Amino acid sequence: MSSFPIEYIEPVFRPPSEARSLILPLTNGCSWNNCTFCEMYTQPQKKFRARKDVDVLADILRASERFGGQVRKVFLADGDAMVLPTRRLLSVLSALREHLPGLERVTSYCLPRNLAKKSVEDMVALKAAGLDMLYVGMESGDDEVLQRVNKGETAESTASALQKMRAAGIKSSVMVLNGLGGKRLSEQHAINTAQLCNETQPDFLSTLVVSFPQGEARFREGFGGGFEPLDQPALFSEIETFIQHLELDNTVFRSDHASNYLVLKGTLGRDKDRLLREVRLAIEQPDVMPLRQEWQRGL
Repeated sequence: MSSFPIEYIEPVFRPPSEARSLILPLTNGCSWNNCTFCEMYTQPQKKFRARKDVDVLADILRASERFGGQVRKVFLADGDAMVLPTRRLLSVLSALREHLPGLERVTSYCLPRNLAKKSVEDMVALKAAGLDMLYVGMESGDDEVLQRVNKGETAESTASALQKMRAAGIKSSVMVLNGLGGKRLSEQHAINTAQLCNETQPDFLSTLVVSFPQGEARFREGFGGGFEPLDQPALFSEIETFIQHLELDNTVFRSDHASNYLVLKGTLGRDKDRLLREVRLAIEQPDVMPLRQEWQRGL
């Protein structure tokens, strides 16, 4: 059997829901790559660069020859393919439609800053060309937390990006980091993040627990050495506060990443009361709820 048609620079990351997608790299690494909580693109070989159009097209042609109409979903990698000009993105989307006749969905990670120079008209054109959904790392809706973790975004910049997406009909999948502000900032992190979600009404919302496989030194610098991580009960209390303050109309909610101690699934606001009951039960009777064991969090 011939080799895979796309040669990747490892490691390659994608959302869990893109497990069956063809991953097409438009960039290598992340154009920002300064978030102190993120270790995804810190390796030397992942230094950011945009790939040449001719190389991307060659990948698409080889994928077409190898898989033909079997490809249903494509995920545009790496960390933020949306940093590319609209013109280049439209060219890629056009080539995907032409050469992958079975294609049904195209998605990508997206830093909110990447949409600052893109108009709603640009986003409408991208939607018409086949861009269906963007994964946005909100992380927090609290500006102090965002500043301390060097996110390079504000609640306002994230809201602007998500509103442009909604206006264009592009779905949003938003990620929030449980525990990102530590003990001192936990309440304002939870409340302000919920308020930003209420303002933007994402289509999908997920929570992950912040973790540091390579150590916390870089992250702690932003807190002046005063960062106190949340233990399991405190993480649950923060999630409870977050869900309490959510006022969502029809958002699919998931807290089922390997980093989460407590698995929560539902649609907000329909299932808000049930989700709150499950969180409170986990706080009051942790032996009753199906909590993940510590070893599972490394999966």
